[in-house]
Amino acid sequence: MKGLLLKDFYMMKKYCRAYLLVAVVLIVTSLFAEENLFMTFYPCVLCGMIPVNLLAYDERSHWMAFSGTLPYTKAQIVSGKYLIGLLTQLALLLAIGLVHGIHMAMDDSFALQDYAVLMLLMLCVSTIASSVTLPFTFKLGVEKGRIAYYVTMGLVMAAIATVSVIFKYQLQNMIRVELPLVVVALICVCLYALSWYLSIVFYQKREI
Repeated sequence: MKGLLLKDFYMMKKYCRAYLLVAVVLIVTSLFAEENLFMTFYPCVLCGMIPVNLLAYDERSHWMAFSGTLPYTKAQIVSGKYLIGLLTQLALLLAIGLVHGIHMAMDDSFALQDYAVLMLLMLCVSTIASSVTLPFTFKLGVEKGRIAYYVTMGLVMAAIATVSVIFKYQLQNMIRVELPLVVVALICVCLYALSWYLSIVFYQKREI
């Protein structure tokens, strides 16, 4: 498993640097566009789609076909993608949370309620994109799974735009860290776990 994670890390370092650069630029930009949370949420979507892009490079290089000669099970190969995605998403959430927390503290506008809402919403956004797309990709392949990718991206972008409009018109008080929002966040985490399981099942049945 360690070898699979290292492989994906090196691939991400080489092929996904543009994603990380765009994420950094958007995070910095979001500090000056507080009324529009699109700049904050979009990096979560980008990092959430990194495992799909790594799969695309694996298929393009025919690594998936040759992986059967390696001492790894299909379940481990799937888990490697989910783990690298999870680590990337957690690192991004920590970075965004730290940057925005410091910015809010420096402006004397830090409110634990609003900060918790922001973190929970980012958790939901970062997990949904990969949770929906990865099972289709492992079952159908990257090319056929692109339909799920585009549909998911469209739905996530629409959700981000809706949330951004809500905050733009100072309606953030409508969203509180109460049971419904916490339940939604837990559902997103459970959806990620279910997606992980389904991807293993689909990939084990797939002929490579």
